[in-house]
This record gives sequence, C-alpha cells and structure tokens, in this order.
Amino acid sequence: MDLEEGVFKSRSARQVALSLKRSAEASHRRKSEPFRSAMSMLNFYINRAGKNLSESRLKTLERAKDKLREAFGREPKTTH
Repeated sequence: MDLEEGVFKSRSARQVALSLKRSAEASHRRKSEPFRSAMSMLNFYINRAGKNLSESRLKTLERAKDKLREAFGREPKTTH
C-alpha cells in the first residue's frame, strides 16, 4: 500500500484517517479489506515509532483510529 507523503505528520487525526482511507482504497496490492489495511498501517506506525512519539502526537494518532473507524462506517471502540 502506497501512503501519501507525510501522512503521519499531520496535526489532524481526521486528516491522517482520511489519507489512510484513500491510500487503502486505491491500493491494488493489499491483502485484506481497505479498513483492515489502513488500520494495520496506523498501528504499525504507532508501534514502530513507540517511545519516540510525544504524548500529544500519540494521542492524535490514537484519535485517528476512531476517525478511521468513523470514515469506514464502523462502530467506535469504547476504550484504548
């Protein structure tokens, strides 16, 4: 899956989610449905960046998970 440049640097959780959604839906190389591919990429980035993320950046990316669920018409998770 090809991501838009700087997708994880956006200050807006909504912008991160929408960018991941566009990339997942446009990709012909993904192995699962677009929602799962997009969520996997977001989780992968969070896990790999790990301790190098500031608290505010981590919160934004965690909110992006909820926005991604919303963008795909999924139910939001109640806890993180």
